[in-house]
Amino acid sequence: MRQLLLGRRGLAAAGMGLLAPPAVRAQGNWPERPVRLVVAYAPGGGTDLTTRAMAEGLTARLGQTFVVENRAGANGIVGSEAVARSAPDGYTFVTVTSTHVMNRHMVPNLPFDPMADFTPIALMARYPLVLMANTDAPFKDIPSLIAYAKTRPKGEIAQATSDAQSSYAANQFAKAAGIDLTEVPYRGSGAYLGDLTGGHLKLAWGSTATAMPLLTGGKVKVIAVTSPERSGFLPDSPTLVECGLPECTFIGWVGIFGPAKLPVEIARRFNRACAEVSATPSMQEKFRTMASDPAPMDLEALAATLRDDDARWAKAAKEGLLPRQ
Repeated sequence: MRQLLLGRRGLAAAGMGLLAPPAVRAQGNWPERPVRLVVAYAPGGGTDLTTRAMAEGLTARLGQTFVVENRAGANGIVGSEAVARSAPDGYTFVTVTSTHVMNRHMVPNLPFDPMADFTPIALMARYPLVLMANTDAPFKDIPSLIAYAKTRPKGEIAQATSDAQSSYAANQFAKAAGIDLTEVPYRGSGAYLGDLTGGHLKLAWGSTATAMPLLTGGKVKVIAVTSPERSGFLPDSPTLVECGLPECTFIGWVGIFGPAKLPVEIARRFNRACAEVSATPSMQEKFRTMASDPAPMDLEALAATLRDDDARWAKAAKEGLLPRQ
């Protein structure tokens, strides 16, 4: 009788499993079919290249194809909204930069909450920004730039930016240094390169990946980086902290997010897989090619990083350091 009763309980338990939502049933074997990674920006950029490199490694490690799809528009909002509205079943994710959290403090009527409407999965890469100067400019480093700017008419010196991150770095630098620089926003770093190398611009902000190819031409010099320590890619370039501006630090990132309410078991497995792929020699070489650093961390550390970012951008918005969209 006891055996029969246990059998009935087992059948009941099995029945409950069959009635469970698909996302719950699939957790133990995730992924069981192709996974879609939506890049919220145009093809060919740093986020796209990083995502495709990671997708290749994840496909090999997890045995299912990770398909990359670009859905660009509105500073990452179009692709992010599509994923926020998708089912939390572990088969649709978005890859974005740190502007994902910044948007909360820049964009009126944002159609989602970057903190509440997503499940953070992993940071794939991190990178500082750099301040580049034309080599013919009448200054060669941060001290001489500050000294020169203080002798010039207000607004005479322009600094080029290409996105929200570089706009923040530019505004923060000018405020901390106590100088007046005119921000000139361009549509992407490629748009200002000709003006910078040609001498029409004296200053421009960009990523390490943007700066590195320019250095061999002899027309551009990196005069500072925004990381707390010197970049391994630019070991001869000082940090803004070294230059006496400790508040001028910024590290951007490229991350993966799923929709809210994603089962934590899937999030943890995905997080671990990203860390494992990041440690492989082939992915390490791709990081070097893209002039970025791997950024493995567990879900708890990632959540803390995002909370810190959110607090930082809230403060920056109050101080008028973020562009309004």
